[in-house]
Amino acid sequence: METKNIMIVGVGGQGSLLASKLLGRLLLTKGYDIKVSEVHGMSQRGGSVVTYVRYGDKVYSPVIDKGEADFIVSFELLEAARWLEFLKPGGKIVTNTQQINPMPVITGAATYPENLVQKMKDAGADVEAFDALSVAEEAGSPKAVNIALMGRLSKFFDFTEEEWLQAIRDSVPAKHIALNEKAFQLGRR
Repeated sequence: METKNIMIVGVGGQGSLLASKLLGRLLLTKGYDIKVSEVHGMSQRGGSVVTYVRYGDKVYSPVIDKGEADFIVSFELLEAARWLEFLKPGGKIVTNTQQINPMPVITGAATYPENLVQKMKDAGADVEAFDALSVAEEAGSPKAVNIALMGRLSKFFDFTEEEWLQAIRDSVPAKHIALNEKAFQLGRR
């Protein structure tokens, strides 16, 4: 199988590392060679965070170059637009519609761009945008945005729902399993 590439992008503290761990665990159970690379940026300060997940028969490097991502999973709308050039032709963006103001917007030096979903579509991207924050809150916690996004991503894979749920059970503390399973199932719908 040719190597597939998934970028998980967001803002520090949103749970992208757990999302990549869950995805990696699932892919390993399916027998793929997998490489995960975390680029934290200013993750401790709410800055941009990106994680690369690559899988296939044999993966030699964890890095995804521009134009190579089969999927970009974005926890925040501006982050999806920021990493758009990494999406390959025919790739897909799965993004939360939540907007988190970056520092230039907070200080008044810039304004948050409008109509980002439409702009990405106009640039040729296949975009699946939904309010993952509301889904997570419906599941019981705004912190479950990451798992709601994994639920939506799961629609584009041939793995069963039970295989995804088992990866959740193997990746989160026992006291958070029910919440995360619900967030996943709501996101998948």
